[in-house]
This record gives sequence, structure tokens and C-alpha cells, in this order.
Amino acid sequence: MKRLFGTFLLLLVCLSLQAQGSYTVRRNADKVTRALYYLENRYVDSIDIDKLVDSMLASLMSELDPHSTYIPRDRVEEVNEPLDGSFEGVGIEYTMLDDTLTVQSVIVGGPAEAVGMRAGDKIIAVDGENIAGVGLLATGVRSRLRGPKGSRVSVVVLRGGEEQELVIRRDKIPLESMDAAYKPAPDIVYLKLGRFAQSSVEEIVHAMQRLTERRPAGMILDLRGNGGGFMHIAATIADMFMEEGQTIVRTVGNGIDREDKASGHGFFKEGPLIVLVDENSASASEILAGALQDWDRALIVGRRTFGKGLVQQQYDMPDGSEIRLTVARYHTPSGRVVQSPYKRGERDAYFRQAQERYERGESFSLDSIALPDSLLFHTLRLGRPVYGGGGIVPDVFVPYDTTGYNRFFVRVVGTGTLTEYAYDYLDKHREALQADDLDGFLARYALLEQDAYTGFLAFCAKRDMVPAESELAVCAPYLKTRLKALLARGPLGMNGYWQIINREEDPAFARAMKLIDQWRKTGKMPL
Repeated sequence: MKRLFGTFLLLLVCLSLQAQGSYTVRRNADKVTRALYYLENRYVDSIDIDKLVDSMLASLMSELDPHSTYIPRDRVEEVNEPLDGSFEGVGIEYTMLDDTLTVQSVIVGGPAEAVGMRAGDKIIAVDGENIAGVGLLATGVRSRLRGPKGSRVSVVVLRGGEEQELVIRRDKIPLESMDAAYKPAPDIVYLKLGRFAQSSVEEIVHAMQRLTERRPAGMILDLRGNGGGFMHIAATIADMFMEEGQTIVRTVGNGIDREDKASGHGFFKEGPLIVLVDENSASASEILAGALQDWDRALIVGRRTFGKGLVQQQYDMPDGSEIRLTVARYHTPSGRVVQSPYKRGERDAYFRQAQERYERGESFSLDSIALPDSLLFHTLRLGRPVYGGGGIVPDVFVPYDTTGYNRFFVRVVGTGTLTEYAYDYLDKHREALQADDLDGFLARYALLEQDAYTGFLAFCAKRDMVPAESELAVCAPYLKTRLKALLARGPLGMNGYWQIINREEDPAFARAMKLIDQWRKTGKMPL
């Protein structure tokens, strides 16, 4: 009956298209309707019509641009959740280490925190079912831990070698889009935005209220790794920094030609502003970075962005599935097209471009980026040269730093060995590392640092990971920084982690701080 109902709905859609569409649409809708009828009623074997239709629609969308896509009904919630800003569950972030679900962080104010769950806890059973060492996938974790608000779930955690049962009452969990917000120096605000979600504007406002009572003397907006999200949220954030009437983005497509303009009500319309980007900054990140660059409002620092400038419109299907169809292209205020070149139906080649850029040396040298004069544009206030052709080319290039990335470093980080050890160490030294701020943590960690690092090398040796002395000499400073940052995440959350990484390991962040200092001293954007 379920299959017949799904087919019936599809037939209704086809009939509707026949009534409303062009001759070509009506003719092909009839073809699809007849084909499905024959499959259901004449095919020799029993088949799942719903599954066939899902495959057909996915194949159809794959023949278009790289970002048009079909989302089956059973994946819609999962795909939309990061942008919706909340979900119903227990309130943890987790990872799988040694085939065991390990808590990375506990959301402040959430139900898991209320019953005493901690970062580093290993969840070995849910509602009496063993989940450790059974090859559990992410979908399996979600189905067991998430559920309606008010429902209860029993979990058994392994902590310090002892098992403890916790009964958690599920609740609505806010899904933060901001990874970190802190002051790296007096009156300087750093915001790291992981995606553009419905809650992002409110999160920025709350962060600013918490960090400063007055207008900051400088800001760093970190969009590295931010793959995008809602365009209107990016436009609203751009509005915080721009003058009234300035174009934020122009959207042009089939019957679409719209400009979004700044209201002039922003809280930081002048003063040092740095935007950090990399090859994983895409879509809404590029809209924001392109607008601030074109109006000479911010310096863009880092590496060339991904180049996703296509606009998707979401269309709901009768069975709850969705089609996200590209309907327009983004243009920056100066007229640049953000989208990288592509050929329809060649998605694999399109997504390989990032790797090809790396192989060409683009991550290490600005001279490796092809910047033909035909793609030359100029900023709208100072007339600085900027380039189109895909992505946003930074004003200040900072190469990818692989200094410490030798074989041993990649192995212990990539296999999760460093993270696993950090959780184990934190579990045994939680009280000794407890602190309210970074200075307090660093003071406490200084007493344990050598013990923690020596213990890590012994931990690796037990897993047959023994580096050569020459290898360790190169990567030791980076391993020590990563270990310190992971341990800081216990008492201080992601703010503690990123404060340490930025200060001790990040050349782009260091460059941003120097540029802000120059800007403040001269009163002009350092060019």
C-alpha cells in the first residue's frame, strides 16, 4: 500500500505538470507516468517503485550543475538540521574512537550536562543495547540518542575505567553556528563562524554583548572552513559592517534580477576589519567576503576561496523529499561572478578542482593562481584590483603551512590517536586542569605539560607508532600545541581550543593581528 500511495502521488504530480506545463513538460510527464505504470503492473519481479523514483531523480539532477541535488525523504531532516539551528536530543558532540562513541563536548545548559556527562566519556550502551565495538555508523548514533523532547534515554558511560549509568531527558538543543568568540587582545574581537544558520545573527549579537560594552577597536571574522548556508543570513551579517545603500550582492537568473543593499544600521561600519578565508570557504562565505572586499571595508586574508556562486531554491515534493535546484548566480557588488567554471553533468571533475589547485601549488604561492586581465575588476571606493573567475582571491595571501606535517604527525592526528589520548588524559586529570579562563588553564597545564607529552609518546608506542628522532624533532612543537588545545577544550570548550591553535600555530591569524595593529596606528587600511 505504501508503494502504491507513493506512485499515486507521483501520478498526481505528473498530471499537474501535464495540466500546467509546456508541451515538452506535458509530453515527458506522460512518458514517465506510463513507464512507472508498466513497471508496477507488468514487470516480472517485485520492485520498489519509490526507490526507483529516488534513483531517477538523483540521476536527473546529476546531469545539471554541480550543486543542484535531490534529497530523499529519509535524509531531509539530517541535511537541513545544521541550518535550522536546533534539534531534539541529549546535547553532545561526539566522535568514534576505536569503534567507541566518545563525547567530544557537552552543550552548555543541555540535558547531558544536567546529569553530569563530560567530554571524554565513552558511551558503551544505550537503553540496554551495547554499542561499543559493533561498527556503529553515524545514522545509528542519531537514531539512538535523538528523539522527541521530554522522552528519556538511558546511557552507560565508561569514565576512568568505571561504568556509570545516566538517564537523560531529551530536550530541544540549540545548534551553534559559531565555533569560537573571544578577545585575543584588549578591544579586539575574534569571531569564528562555522556556517550561516538561522541563529547566526543572534549568536553574533550575543557574542558582542558578552565580549565588549563598547565598539571594538578591531575585528577578525574567521570564515575558514565555512562552506556556506543561508544567503540572507550572510547578507544580514554583511549589513553589520556596511554603509547605507551599498550593494551587498546581486542575484541574476531565469526571471531573477535582485540586489540586496545595506541598511546603514550596522554596529561596525568603520575601523580595522579582517576576514580570514581559505579553499574551504564557499557560497555565503564568498558573498560576505566579496561584498566587504569590493567596498574596501575589510582586508581578505588567507587563500583563494572555493568558488560556489550558484543559488539553490528548495522545492518540496509530495512525499516529503526535496529538490534543490539552481535558479540564479551570485555577483559581487563590483560585478564579479563567484562561481568557478564547470561543465554540466561533470560533477566529479568540478569537485576535483580543489585538489588540482593544491597540486598546482596554489595553496603555497599566489603566483600559481591564474589571474588573466579579462577577469580584472576594481573595488568601488579605492579602485584596487580584484579578480573574478571563481572564488575570492585574498588581498593578503598566507600560504598553507605544512611545516610539521610529516609522516608521524599525519598518522597520529589522522587516526584519532592524539584525540583519544587527550580524552583519556583529561579523564584522569580533570580536576588538575579545571579553570575558568585560558590564563588559568595555562598556569595549571604548565605543571603537567611534560608528563602529558611523555605519556602521549608512550601511548603511541603501545600502538606501534614510534617516530624516528628526526621526525619527532620536526613535528614535536605542533603535537604539543594540538595536545594542549585538545585538553583546553575540556574546561573551556571550543573557545579554549581555538585560542591556543590561533595563538601558537596559525600564521594567518598572526598576520591578521599585525594588520589590525598597522590599521589602528595609521588610521588607514594597510595595502
